[in-house]
Amino acid sequence: MPATIPEEVRDLFDEPALAHVSYLSRKAQIVTFPMWVDVDGEQVMVSSPIGSRKGKSFRERPQVAVSIVSTKNPWHWLSISGRVVDIQPDEDLAFIDRMSLKYTGKTYERRTPREVFTVAVDRVSSSGRWGRR
Repeated sequence: MPATIPEEVRDLFDEPALAHVSYLSRKAQIVTFPMWVDVDGEQVMVSSPIGSRKGKSFRERPQVAVSIVSTKNPWHWLSISGRVVDIQPDEDLAFIDRMSLKYTGKTYERRTPREVFTVAVDRVSSSGRWGRR
């Protein structure tokens, strides 16, 4: 059954806080990348160039973990485990442009084809703004 991202940490997706996305490589090694992240209802979304190692790994082993820590308060964080459940082309680079505006204030510079990965949330751990668990 899907887990719900608590309301008290949803504002993390409004900040330009980088997420760390982890997945298993083909050699069963944990690989972690800082990535731009968004939320669409109860699912988390990330993007990568078409043909990337991340994309190949997400297709072969869809289990991922995502963590985000506030840029304003290190005790305000979210950690999820989930699965990539959908992969769509990033039409007109709309997703990456939206993320780039959020994180850098300008549209994305590398105009190469990308895809968007939607992650269903299976487990959530978080701490609200005031350090509660």
